[in-house]
Amino acid sequence: MTTPSVPMNGSLLNVSATNSTFIPKPFNGLGMSLFTMLFGAVSNLTALGILARSRSRFRRQSKKSFLLLTVALLVADLLGHVILGAFALHVHLNPGVLESGENFCDVFGASMVFFGLCSLFFGFAMAVERCVAITQPFFHASMVTAAHAKSVVLLLSTFALLLALSPFFSRGSYFLQFPKTWCFFPIERSTDYTTLVLVFSSLGLFALFFSLFCNIVSGLALLHARIKSRKGNTTPSGSSGRRASTASSTSWFCTLDVEMMVQLAAVTVVSCVCWGPFLIHIFIKQFKMYTEPDKLVLIGLRMAAWNQILDPWVYILLRRKMLTRLCCAHYYQGIPTSNNSLSETRRNTINLQ
Repeated sequence: MTTPSVPMNGSLLNVSATNSTFIPKPFNGLGMSLFTMLFGAVSNLTALGILARSRSRFRRQSKKSFLLLTVALLVADLLGHVILGAFALHVHLNPGVLESGENFCDVFGASMVFFGLCSLFFGFAMAVERCVAITQPFFHASMVTAAHAKSVVLLLSTFALLLALSPFFSRGSYFLQFPKTWCFFPIERSTDYTTLVLVFSSLGLFALFFSLFCNIVSGLALLHARIKSRKGNTTPSGSSGRRASTASSTSWFCTLDVEMMVQLAAVTVVSCVCWGPFLIHIFIKQFKMYTEPDKLVLIGLRMAAWNQILDPWVYILLRRKMLTRLCCAHYYQGIPTSNNSLSETRRNTINLQ
């Protein structure tokens, strides 16, 4: 979702008319739209390349479903940036096209709804899949397959598409939104059509809430398993116990399950921070009367647009190699230290003899 530009106020327009150092409004909006489109597309392509290189680690059937959902999320983000970015560039290059062309406004609004819901739905599906895999591993291994993951992606995409296309077949419609650079469901309560925006915001908040809930359950289950494993590896010998604990901690931090949970938790946090303000604000607006455009809606939309840019960076930065450096470096450093001290003790013993 490409961020729409905000028009400059009158003072800046007056100043820019007499001072060429100020950037004109069309160039400013065009440059920002082009930057977000290219940066988001490159980020998502990079993340997809990283997943393609590491697909051998997902050979097990129980891991393939998560990989497919992750690829679906990144592809949806990539297509959203390219398609919506092209629309935004067209709007900036042709001022007034949204006001004169009703069909283009409908297509623009439907695309924003579809790609926004796909991003939220796929994140929710990933959280549910990991929750089932961690809390019910035998059921997940025997019942959840890659074919099921493909069916879920198709089902969620179809549902998002139906909601996005509903104004074409029902009483609702897409409206030009402030500052006349994007189209969406009627957000202002003064209009008669509020059902669609309520459905959109409710579904988005539902997906965010249950993603958080599933991640908390999964994290607690992993922590419980880690505590049980650590108690089972406890030995009477102090040095051997420390080495066993170090190796166990290292292997636990670097397991694929933990890596996927860290990535999923980061995706959920990013989604909540980016999408939460927009969804909550438009939901509350349906129960209050507003007669003037609300700039907070535009701010919330800009934050939501960054969700599709930040999602791929979760997989770029929180890879196994990076997690090993961040979480396991001090464990690896602890082993040579103990061996060096042991060698030094032996040398001192030989010198004394």
